[in-house]
Amino acid sequence: MARKYEQRRRADKQAETRRRIVEAAIELHRTKGPARTTLSDVARLAGVERHTLYRHFPGERELFLACSGLFGEWHPAPDPAAWEAIVDPEERLRQALGEVYAYFELTGDMAASVLRDAEVDPLTREVAELRRGGPTQRIRETLARGVRGRKRLAALELALDFYAWRRLTRSGLSRKEAVETMVAAVFAQ
Repeated sequence: MARKYEQRRRADKQAETRRRIVEAAIELHRTKGPARTTLSDVARLAGVERHTLYRHFPGERELFLACSGLFGEWHPAPDPAAWEAIVDPEERLRQALGEVYAYFELTGDMAASVLRDAEVDPLTREVAELRRGGPTQRIRETLARGVRGRKRLAALELALDFYAWRRLTRSGLSRKEAVETMVAAVFAQ
């Protein structure tokens, strides 16, 4: 009986160590950026030796994917399923952008670091593209329904762009004002 208890304690300790490593990577990716974060930095912040880190994550890619996955669990992207019931494309966009911009407010420091580093770091680019392909693609597809014309679709892409949102809000617009500005841009004649 004592053996099962020891195995469970060991498994719990390993899971806790793994969690600390991933959380340390998240914090460093958020503050320094993924491209500037070394495995030594992660091990140091997590309070583990490098060989312990490598036992849990054989390489940077595995750690980055775990980091991205946990961050996504902590901060799930808005779910476009609720917007599908909104028939009017303009009202659907207004509702969606309110949620997307709230998400940007919550995750902006991480997004800024990842997007900046994706420009120069192949691994960061790969993971960013994996994230972009899932929820972000569903958001785009849901909001594009009922939006006609090349210019409107281009404006929709701009409305969903993190940097466009950041520029609007750094210019002093509130979230609601940023939403209304982009809704007006998408549905301008």
